[in-house]
Amino acid sequence: MISIKRPLTILGTVALLLMIPFIAMQFSSEVNWSLNDFIVAGILLVGVGFAVDLVLRKGKTTNKKLLWISAVIVLFLLLWAELAVGVFGSPLAGS
Repeated sequence: MISIKRPLTILGTVALLLMIPFIAMQFSSEVNWSLNDFIVAGILLVGVGFAVDLVLRKGKTTNKKLLWISAVIVLFLLLWAELAVGVFGSPLAGS
């Protein structure tokens, strides 16, 4: 039997996180996300959520789990920074 609780928790958390910029857009003109921004952010956050879940389920030791989770989070933050402001100047950021 496949448990549906973990995926729903991940998806619910992502939805709540995406509500932050959506609500901010209602009160400030400084937050200006397009539909594409929400889609990309959602894909990234869901990917991170499921990657961390996979590490937690399949990791053997606590140290290895922490190492892999740290790697996932660092890669996520680097990709997010590149997409947001083009830190590395790659074509991914539109540079």
